[in-house]
Amino acid sequence: MLTLLILAAAGYSVQAQEKQLSDTTVQYLNRLISSKDSSDKVLLRNKLNQLSNGKTEKQVLMAANYYYQLGDAKQSELLYKDVVSRFPLGTQARQEASKGFFELKTAAEAEAAYKAWIKRFPPESYPNTKVDDRLAYDYVRAMVAGKFASEKNVAKANEYAKMLEVDFWKGNAFSGLTNAFYKNGDLANAELYAKMAMDNAFSYVDGKKGNENYAKFSASGYPGLTSTYANILFDRKKYAEALKYSEMAYTKSASLNPGLNYRYAQILMGLNKNQDAYDKLEEVVKAGKATPAMAEDFKKLYIKLKGSDAGFEEYAASTRKSYLEALSKKLTSEMVSEQAADFTLTDLEGKQVSLSDFKNKIVILDFWATWCAPCKASFPAMQMAVNKYKDNENVKFLFIHTWERSATPTQDAADYIKGMKYNFTVLMDNKDPQNKTNKVVSSYKVNGIPAKFVIDGTGNVRFKLTGFDGSNEAAVDELTMMIDMAKTKS
Repeated sequence: MLTLLILAAAGYSVQAQEKQLSDTTVQYLNRLISSKDSSDKVLLRNKLNQLSNGKTEKQVLMAANYYYQLGDAKQSELLYKDVVSRFPLGTQARQEASKGFFELKTAAEAEAAYKAWIKRFPPESYPNTKVDDRLAYDYVRAMVAGKFASEKNVAKANEYAKMLEVDFWKGNAFSGLTNAFYKNGDLANAELYAKMAMDNAFSYVDGKKGNENYAKFSASGYPGLTSTYANILFDRKKYAEALKYSEMAYTKSASLNPGLNYRYAQILMGLNKNQDAYDKLEEVVKAGKATPAMAEDFKKLYIKLKGSDAGFEEYAASTRKSYLEALSKKLTSEMVSEQAADFTLTDLEGKQVSLSDFKNKIVILDFWATWCAPCKASFPAMQMAVNKYKDNENVKFLFIHTWERSATPTQDAADYIKGMKYNFTVLMDNKDPQNKTNKVVSSYKVNGIPAKFVIDGTGNVRFKLTGFDGSNEAAVDELTMMIDMAKTKS
């Protein structure tokens, strides 16, 4: 027993020394990379070269990360490729080996791939000291569980769900299973997993399990997951419970969520609590985020409460005017004037297109990628905007595909656009074969996608947008006003 304790203490000491060494190296590199002294840049390159030839995967990956920060994407990519061959059982090789799993069609294929993968990369062969050390395994387990859920194999879906180890991510995994069961009509199991997802997120709310980023990430999903649970309860005609959880989701939501408000209002309407339903929908209407279905239900509630539609059109016009005035004030404060970087890219037909081709026109750039879910979620709104200006030759939309993750980005983009029947002009900002960077997105200093830029007729960027909040109508209103404001500055 004493021997074991001594060995354990020795092992702990080695781990502590390794961590201290790693922390010291990171601090040293951070100091060098932020320094403007040319001698420090030489030291930085020397240190990165030393790490590149290191004996551990961690050292090589650290070098790759810092080369990327320096803007040397080519060297960074070379190291990422090299580390897979140098450390064939390392974490990077493990990740590469699982890349194709999510494209598999059947649960049987997914399960077979998982079993072969886990045999080659058994979890017990890797450290499990950090909170997310098992996340790579949970991604695949959740995928397999989802495939079985989609095929209505409840027992196997449950089997893989029970394998999940990373607690803060379980809400995400359970949510995926909720959607799979819901789509195949199994509302009972959809309800079960929706509650599990909600409960997991709730266990992180208000710092119950700490205030680290992973805990905040989990807690941030609570309102949406609670709303999903309420939706399923509503579909199963459990109206009293649905109302309870909709109220909880509404209370915990940090900002207006049109979909959440609408479902809450629908539940209230089902319980004949029309004034409360009206109030919830009015918040959405006043924010300009009501869909046609929301607007229609809002008018019905107005008539129920007022006894007729008298005054509704005047009320709607006044509300719309107030919303647009507030939007104008907001956008005026956000307006910029920066020279837009010119570029020449190739479209999906192989034709070269330059920004300078559209001199004296308003140009909207939309940076996106086929793997980017928020990008694709914004496309119905963007199609609405394209349709609105289709006869206006002075307004041009350019959808720039960038940050590709596959070897066939042009084909991927073409297949997606064609499959979804979007009428977009798509340009390809593929990686430069020499320096491995996507030049155009880098020239616009984009940190995240979707990213949109509105450029006036004189070639100046007037507005920058990142992300998408899910409201098509509000997005079109905002873009329309940006275009109008950019015209006045041209």
